[in-house]
Amino acid sequence: MMIRKYQEKDCKELAKLFYDTVHFVNCKDYTKEQLDVWATGEVDMERWNASFLEHDSFVAIEKDRIVGFGDIDRTGYLDRLYVHKDVQGKGIATALCEKLENAVSATKIVTHASITARPFFEKRGYLLIKEQQVFRKGIALTNYIMEKEK
Repeated sequence: MMIRKYQEKDCKELAKLFYDTVHFVNCKDYTKEQLDVWATGEVDMERWNASFLEHDSFVAIEKDRIVGFGDIDRTGYLDRLYVHKDVQGKGIATALCEKLENAVSATKIVTHASITARPFFEKRGYLLIKEQQVFRKGIALTNYIMEKEK
């Protein structure tokens, strides 16, 4: 596996990976209705691309295909971290997270972890700050504000 910086040409593939991961991996912790509002299949590519370019963004490549991605902003907010549904549990998220955490000079990393991702972040030393409900199209999704000192 290789990790490289995000490139604009990656955006469409990342949107598909995001949709598939949410619908196939997070389905054990969220209802179909929740998954449908979280990952609608309609990503604003221009907005996503702009945010990836503004953040420190990386993609994991294996056998010439993207198998994961993540991004973090200058303040240490780890925004997205997704691994392809077919390669879960192989260290890809760990490698991406290492790269993201080391990419910024912030002394604290903060993320809003899904129910599914919470154990991963806890294993990495992130502490639970609070549980929260995020609403998408009137549907509540539970996630957790978590942080880690660098």
